[in-house]
Amino acid sequence: MSEQDWVLHVDLDQFVAAVEVARRPWLRGRPVVVGGVGDPTRRGVVATASYEAREFGVRSGMPLRVAARRCPDAVFLPSDAPAYEAVSERVMAVLRELPAVVEVIGWDEAFLGARTADPEALAAVVRATVAERTGLSCSVGIGDNKLRAKLATGFAKPAGVYRLTAGNWVAVMADRPVTALWGVGGRTAAKLAGVGVRTVADLARSDPAELAGHFGPATGPHLRRLALGAGDPVVSATPWVARSRGRETTFQEDLTSVDEIRGQVSALARRVARDLREEGRPAVRVVVKVRFAPFSTATHGVPLPEPSAEAEVIERCALAALARFELTRAVRLLGVRAEFAVPPDPSEPTG
Repeated sequence: MSEQDWVLHVDLDQFVAAVEVARRPWLRGRPVVVGGVGDPTRRGVVATASYEAREFGVRSGMPLRVAARRCPDAVFLPSDAPAYEAVSERVMAVLRELPAVVEVIGWDEAFLGARTADPEALAAVVRATVAERTGLSCSVGIGDNKLRAKLATGFAKPAGVYRLTAGNWVAVMADRPVTALWGVGGRTAAKLAGVGVRTVADLARSDPAELAGHFGPATGPHLRRLALGAGDPVVSATPWVARSRGRETTFQEDLTSVDEIRGQVSALARRVARDLREEGRPAVRVVVKVRFAPFSTATHGVPLPEPSAEAEVIERCALAALARFELTRAVRLLGVRAEFAVPPDPSEPTG
């Protein structure tokens, strides 16, 4: 086999749960659920669940109370972001010792760019090295671009390796729902279904002009490119930088007073502004998240007049975003997120 450029997507298996089990070895093999303050009698959502808990239908984003009903024998633990960040840094340092360019894209995942004749052999080295040096398991997707490598990891999990390229794209992906594509969520899928597009093959055969009419001149054609498996083949070692900073609060008792809701959003906005100033990065947009009782969530955002980290500006824009909601139902969660200006990703639409 001749050498060629490959993209590998490394994804740590059940990362947060795995970190917690590593700290408490006696939990190995037991269903573990991490989220909130670790108390399923209080409000909060599942951040992650071990594979043992997932067998009972426990999923990320699920209310802790529901998780407890589905898996009453689960061990519930509070989230510990500093611990996860520390372990993530160790894993990424290990990856950087391998013969590949490493592009970190989150706590538990990274792209590797490498020139090799045997990407499966390199993937095996990645898995063995991460396991030996950190005690964690990972899955590796192999592709000829980032999109295909990322999707391949889904087929590799747990603890495996899978290759997805132009050669097997149609055979593997054509009959799958559009939500199988990276970046296509439920709302977009619903809109696509409204125009008769349900599978990846349907989307690939769609007229780009018609898609542009329904989804906009950038997003419409981009969706079709996703269905064709097009993606960025270049892995960059530029350090990963967060695209936003946010704060949110789940209330143990529903909020029903509009004044109280506004007050909570103002407080969250000021905390976010403090985070921005400490990081030294101004925001360009503020987004407010509201979760209404019993469990429906919506977001609204507004752009800032100019980049800013000033508390008064962030608060004013957060309240402007809140004003777009109809606050006629009880509120169980509020969140404020400040988004940064970021360089365009060549694999994503522009304009």
